[in-house]
Amino acid sequence: MPEEGQEDSHTTPRAGGSSALSMASLPAASSHEGFVQPSSYLRRSRGLSRPMTPARPETAVDRDQRIGLVRTSYDVLPLSFRLVIFDTTLLVKKSLTILIQNGIISAPLWDSKTSTFAGLLTTGDYINVIQYYWQNPEAMSRIDQFRLNSLRDIEKAIGVVPLETVSIHPLRPLYEACRRMLESRSRRIPLVDIDDETRRAMVVSVLTQYRILKFVAVNVVETQYLRKPLRKLNLGTYKNLETARMETPVIEVIHQLVQFNISSVPILNSDGVVINVFEAVDVITLIKGGTYEGLNLNVGEALQKRSEDFPGIYTCSIDDRLDTIFDTIRKSRVHRFVVIDEQTRLVGVLTLSDILEYVLLEGEKDDVKPE
Repeated sequence: MPEEGQEDSHTTPRAGGSSALSMASLPAASSHEGFVQPSSYLRRSRGLSRPMTPARPETAVDRDQRIGLVRTSYDVLPLSFRLVIFDTTLLVKKSLTILIQNGIISAPLWDSKTSTFAGLLTTGDYINVIQYYWQNPEAMSRIDQFRLNSLRDIEKAIGVVPLETVSIHPLRPLYEACRRMLESRSRRIPLVDIDDETRRAMVVSVLTQYRILKFVAVNVVETQYLRKPLRKLNLGTYKNLETARMETPVIEVIHQLVQFNISSVPILNSDGVVINVFEAVDVITLIKGGTYEGLNLNVGEALQKRSEDFPGIYTCSIDDRLDTIFDTIRKSRVHRFVVIDEQTRLVGVLTLSDILEYVLLEGEKDDVKPE
């Protein structure tokens, strides 16, 4: 996976190794004519010729079929990047070590017996392994012999969402890749091509939500669809939020991540003030080296094990505009925003999935007419 440069000039250190971002401090975009939807940057230009005016109002489906979707996933990839692929016969313990050594949190899986793409390994799969051995402590002694090709058995045993297997050809429209990600609730999608000589599949890269949104952030200069506050856009989750305290056992937070299929849990103090966030990727640090003693720690102790280059926590208010959110995505590697009030109390959580869905589908809902 490509490594993005992290620009944290807009973050200010906070207690516990986290940092906060004041979105209101970012400059507002100037007013211009000729607004376009952000999703138009994923579509093919109309060209010089224009079609005749349709007899009925054009729907989003009509527009997509007529215009086509320009950008392929190749267009979004950086000029140079690295890709780590795991064979399914690799030991889970070794795969964990490789992830940490390369500073990545996911990797495509390859079945060397059939020469086929076998899915995408993510932090969720390691969490599934933890859940399995927590429920079956008698199997803990065999954990060092556990291989990646047995992940399916783990999924069935604990009844969780199967390994991510969605993929797309790199020359398919980027819009289609985004659609598949949203439909499968995936945060990333492997690009799988066919080798011209062997006619066998080969993994080219992995496209992430962040990479797509950064592409939009760099290309969208001004748009009326982004100059709206989160409150009006109804973006994010603001009800039934899962939270924890610094003294909460890590294993309890892991259960929350699995049960509610989420990637982070805000950490609050007794006054409801956000003091940190426990992320699914924090689990990787706790079990590195194949030891699982770190799971007996509480959240506060676990967060102290984060690396010194941890980028911090990004926050915003419900009245911050989406264009300022995109400005942050353009400058820094962001995975989510914690929505807070003036007293830094938790209000909600804004994920990259929320933003991508808005960018992709804004305007289409207006085409849906009641029968």
